[in-house]
Amino acid sequence: MKQPLTVLIIDDHESVRAGIKVALARAGHICVGEAANIAEARAQIAHTNPQVIVVDLSLPDGNGLEIVIWARSISQRIGIVVLTLNSAKDYLLTVMKSGASAYVEKSAPLAELIAAIEHSATAPLSFSAQGISGVISKDLQANSLTQREAQVLQKLADGLSAADIGLELFITQATVKTHLASIYRKLESKNRIQAIIVARKNGLLIN
Repeated sequence: MKQPLTVLIIDDHESVRAGIKVALARAGHICVGEAANIAEARAQIAHTNPQVIVVDLSLPDGNGLEIVIWARSISQRIGIVVLTLNSAKDYLLTVMKSGASAYVEKSAPLAELIAAIEHSATAPLSFSAQGISGVISKDLQANSLTQREAQVLQKLADGLSAADIGLELFITQATVKTHLASIYRKLESKNRIQAIIVARKNGLLIN
């Protein structure tokens, strides 16, 4: 029997929160709190320490991405599921790069949301969404890595520091950092973790 997950729901519509609470209960999970805006969300996350947060991007006091970025900055273990009406594919990439674990449209079945919640708890630093592979692949085709950049990326994924990568590839640490800057730009990632996630999703890494 699977262990119940503790979930915090962040959405300014009471009816949406109620529907998610019912779905969570039916799936054997626990709603540990609710928030209707960014201020309440920050307080509830700190107070309840949920395993997963479900956050709407359209909130009365700002963009829910603020919560996504903030929550990921304080925890690499929390699952972050973004719930939104926006189905634009370029927006999906923005959500992924912010540190979210999953992206679900509000029009999707509740079963899809529950699956995303469970996925995010198991693999918070991966990313799941309908159609994500095609979006990222198209994005990468326009920004392909050079052979050297691919080598640096692989070493990065293996856990090596910039200094160690330089020693293994016989290049200076400054050159490694130049390659890393190019890799992050091409993969539209802000850091090592995001770059590795995108690369793994697109088969750019050996392991």
